Amino acid sequence: MPIRSLIAALLLMLPLVGQAVVTIDHDIQVKLQPSTGRLEVSDQITLPSAGEWYFQLHAGLNPQVEGGAVKLERVGRDQAAVPIEIYRLTLAQPLQVTIRYQGKIQHPLQTLAESPGRERPVSPGDISGEGVFLSASAAWYPLFSAVLQRYSLQVNLPAGWLAVSQGEGPTLAEKSGRINIGWQAKQPQDDIYLIAAPFQLYQQQGGKIDLQVYLRSKDDALAKRYLDVTQEYIDLYQRLIGPYPYSKFAMVENFWQSGYGMPSFTLLGSRVIRLPFILYTSYPHEIVHNWWGNGVYTDYEKGNWSEGLTSYLADHLLKEQRGKGVAYRRDALQRFQDYVRKGNDFPLVEFRGRHSVASQAVGYDKSLMFYHMLRRELGDKTFIEGLRRFYSDNRFKLASYADLQYAFETVSGRSLQPFFSEWTQRTGAPRLALNQTEVKPVAGGYRLTAQLQQTQIEPVFDLLVPIVVYLADGQPPVQVSRRMSERTLALDLKLKAAPVRIDIDPHYDLFRQLHPEESPASLSKLFGAKRVTIVLPSKAEALQLRAYRHLAKEWAQGYPEAEIVEDSDLASLPNDRPVWLLGWKNRFRSQLADQLPTSQAVLSEKGINSGGQDYGKRGHSVVIASRQVNGHSIAWIGSESAKAVAGLIRKLPHYSKYGLLIFAGDRPTIQVKQQWRIDRSPLRLPLVDGVTVEVVKPLSLLEAL
Repeated sequence: MPIRSLIAALLLMLPLVGQAVVTIDHDIQVKLQPSTGRLEVSDQITLPSAGEWYFQLHAGLNPQVEGGAVKLERVGRDQAAVPIEIYRLTLAQPLQVTIRYQGKIQHPLQTLAESPGRERPVSPGDISGEGVFLSASAAWYPLFSAVLQRYSLQVNLPAGWLAVSQGEGPTLAEKSGRINIGWQAKQPQDDIYLIAAPFQLYQQQGGKIDLQVYLRSKDDALAKRYLDVTQEYIDLYQRLIGPYPYSKFAMVENFWQSGYGMPSFTLLGSRVIRLPFILYTSYPHEIVHNWWGNGVYTDYEKGNWSEGLTSYLADHLLKEQRGKGVAYRRDALQRFQDYVRKGNDFPLVEFRGRHSVASQAVGYDKSLMFYHMLRRELGDKTFIEGLRRFYSDNRFKLASYADLQYAFETVSGRSLQPFFSEWTQRTGAPRLALNQTEVKPVAGGYRLTAQLQQTQIEPVFDLLVPIVVYLADGQPPVQVSRRMSERTLALDLKLKAAPVRIDIDPHYDLFRQLHPEESPASLSKLFGAKRVTIVLPSKAEALQLRAYRHLAKEWAQGYPEAEIVEDSDLASLPNDRPVWLLGWKNRFRSQLADQLPTSQAVLSEKGINSGGQDYGKRGHSVVIASRQVNGHSIAWIGSESAKAVAGLIRKLPHYSKYGLLIFAGDRPTIQVKQQWRIDRSPLRLPLVDGVTVEVVKPLSLLEAL
């Protein structure tokens, strides 16, 4: 994600509404002393006009200006995520002013809790011996209201250190035992980033683009993997969207576990970059942010459109290309359903940045479904034309949903106001029900009639409903879409052969509420709950019971309401909320085991059988999610290792979409991750018993290129 998403959550954004956005120029000279947390700055600023200008700067830096025709006054202070001082700069002529300041910026990492067991380290800015991280969130340079900026940056550092920023660079020169590193951003930027550490630099030329990797220790093979795959992704997205907006792209290893996308580089944690799947998941996401969020900037006051569009064209598109787009969309709908409820739902235009799992489900998952529905409304070729038009019209400018709407209206020649209004300004989601299905022979074939209803409490949504009807005698299936703008839609289809099955939205193309039978039991249904009961095993050995109690207390802090009890204190499980069961010796474990689909897994006293393979209790930790008879979710964690239980506290929330997990060892290593197979759906209705069909597979967006 662009770091500005984090800033939106940590720091009061500079006011942009109602002001014309202008561009100013900085020529910044910085001397860093990482061991003491100090910086010394000389910033020569070129302003577009004389008069009064207001800016913010980190408190305690004591700025001074040069020249008698310039006046600088401190006019206020704001204690946000960092202490901020507000200044008024008054100048007649010239329009160029130099501001000098020095001091400390040290804000060690803090933990941002997002859900039970799920948290991430954050810092608004820090200068330390471990590394330097500076952006607008630390107000390390003068932050003027309603501006973009071009800049040149010269950084003086201890020998052995390197600095990374946007744009072109680095230029390097050594002097007096220290190193000077230069960067230049010729295009308007919405932030100025300064990252520094004792880096190893790797470079490779990719056409006109300089590919770079900055590692905190020498690793030629790792650097080569990133350099090669970077070229592939940039080539792909240049074909899809338009020219890459910068002269370089760098993968930079951070000194904490992060996933940030900045203009022309990404800042990823040391453990993150060494996970083999990151090259094909999070990494392309950060590259695509150079088009969305860091090439076209986000007008956060009007809604963060860039996270959803980046997710759609990176995470979703690459899954779709491998034939997994349907499952990805279903998972997105399930996350929204499990984590978002009436009390924490909000429209897309109010999304600024991720600060919880619920906000992520809105700003990423609902948003990517918005773009998917827009694609279906317009068709693949027109959708791609709209992306390219939006990009070419708004490069290096602030943009909003209104600018997106204008671009897609321009290429499609139709008004999209109702569509954008409904899906970016409303909360809630439709729920569909299919009934009154009837098949009759008619002259020349068959007639299929049915009734489709929207059953949600909220007002009706306008939907373009995809329908697939499978036919007998080997005839190709019929695929149609019908506009549904009322509570009830009467379907009436004339078919050449007998229909054997009708599917409504089989590929999860609509943003909607899932039926319970479409949504398999998963851990997310418990992690997203408002109220839970966590049941401890009273007869467990003391060490194990202590480990389970620690897990329960840690997770309980992330719930609005959580009750921790021992199984001996309950006559029966509560039937009005989800329940966590902990321990092999939990006396309610059999209630979960009885609900398991035995064709997919069998739990016994010895362990569990999954996929025909046995996993014994000794050496394995097993996690299962199921449903109680009352419909509420129930999950069980079984491990004979207290160390493994401690390790699961932070790991399990990252596997929340699964219903079965098996880990090995005291440092739990994943062995099996399984979603329960869905065999039925009330929107997938067989019309003839015992007939199997070859399911229609959707096309990838890339096939329209």
